[in-house]
Amino acid sequence: MITIKDVEHVALLARLELNEEEKQMYTKQLNAILEYAQMLNELNTDDIPPTAHVLPLKNVWREDEVGEHLPPEEVLANAPETEGQFFKVPRIV
Repeated sequence: MITIKDVEHVALLARLELNEEEKQMYTKQLNAILEYAQMLNELNTDDIPPTAHVLPLKNVWREDEVGEHLPPEEVLANAPETEGQFFKVPRIV
């Protein structure tokens, strides 16, 4: 079970200021979530294969083929700043 102390600790880590009413509310909500998860743990899943997704999805890849591309001049036409054939962006570091 989640205690108010647990909620206060998570709020501290997340840099959240919670009043007493919010602490009570989040404690109650988190406990309700854990109770529901406990109900799911009681289900018999012996005959259910482990899955990563409920639908049988797979990645669809296209072939990487060289094709027609825009000329660099057209690509850079609306750029605020360029340097040669490159976009010029502000230095971050």
